[in-house]
Amino acid sequence: MGSGGPAGGRRAPGRARAGHAGSGSLRRGAPVAAAAVNYDSQGAPRAKTRAARRAPPPAPRGGHATPASPGGPPAPRGGVQGGAARDPRSAGRPQVSVLVPECGLLPQELRALLARAGPYFSVRALPLWELLAPRFVSTFVQGGSCYALSFNTSIDEDNAAALLPSGKLILSLDKDTYEETGLQGRPSRHAGKNTVKFIVVVDLLDLSLNPASKKSQRVLWSFREKQPLTFDFLLAWDPAGAEDSAMMSYFSSYQIREHQPCMVLSTVAELECPVLQSGEPRGQPGDSCSAPDFLEWLGAVFSGAELKNEPDSFISTYCCPQPSTVAARASLCTLSGLLLPAQISALLEQLRRYFAEPKLAPWVALSVQGFADSPVSWGEDEHGFGGSGDHLYSFVIFGNQDYWLQMAVGARDECPP
Repeated sequence: MGSGGPAGGRRAPGRARAGHAGSGSLRRGAPVAAAAVNYDSQGAPRAKTRAARRAPPPAPRGGHATPASPGGPPAPRGGVQGGAARDPRSAGRPQVSVLVPECGLLPQELRALLARAGPYFSVRALPLWELLAPRFVSTFVQGGSCYALSFNTSIDEDNAAALLPSGKLILSLDKDTYEETGLQGRPSRHAGKNTVKFIVVVDLLDLSLNPASKKSQRVLWSFREKQPLTFDFLLAWDPAGAEDSAMMSYFSSYQIREHQPCMVLSTVAELECPVLQSGEPRGQPGDSCSAPDFLEWLGAVFSGAELKNEPDSFISTYCCPQPSTVAARASLCTLSGLLLPAQISALLEQLRRYFAEPKLAPWVALSVQGFADSPVSWGEDEHGFGGSGDHLYSFVIFGNQDYWLQMAVGARDECPP
């Protein structure tokens, strides 16, 4: 799972919050302890404790979900967590993972919801100016929520682009390209003393208000004639009552393909799971595990790591945090691809409803791993590759409708709210 597990390289800074997700409106109640967990340059955790009410914490900015229904935990909101790779279905290892202990087969409603995720599209060698065209803006940006993300690019050395549903086109450009465009930007906060990368933000909605203005014409001329840029793009669109096929027809003159997220279902037998107490995210020695230890264990499970701590293992000596219990069976599902916010929101709500009837499972977990090479991470904050390029968030929903929300970013990125 990247920074959340032992096999994910450098461990990312993170934060754990506790809250309540009861049916109906969210209720305020007695304070519960919440641990704000950060990591030093060596990957060692530094924990701080503060009080948090039983109310929704501010939702993480820049994830793949819109707010859930009033009765559920706050769903992540905001832009695109983009990435880079040769296969559009696994670009930068973006994935949504679900773990349900004491469950041999996911409920039909949940499986059906996962199967309906998608579609999204890949367009090869798409000129950047196509995203600035007034027709594209009116059809896709103003006519719904549109996401576009370059792939086959590395954020630390290549040009990269991301279009957010707010209508902002964010570009990460090398120095030569930036100077050739002649547009106003700012140095990358990750560039160091020798600035080699620059960030340019183009507000498409602002330009669409007056497409004949000098500003609009200059930006379009810059990317169409002065410094033509082309990218391989991933695109997804949540239309406001229109047909999904509109994007296929709009880019029919280019090499466009429709994709469905890749879903993998599996069942793990005899899975040793940490013992958790919903009101104790810091954990209690001998009674329950802490949120940071659980996040690390969850990353190991999603990564398929061996958790037996065998002395002759040359791959992993990691073992489940203590105290622990053994689940006879656990269902694991992973979706890889560019997913829409509404899909993550619906999945989170369905997991909350899982406890509408009594279950053996004490909790369920949902984790979202962003693209590694996106120009943005949380909201419109700049994303740097640094040690691992990871940014993720995880929900742990308990049977009593309490929940934990954990957010993590790369070592050089700004922490989420």
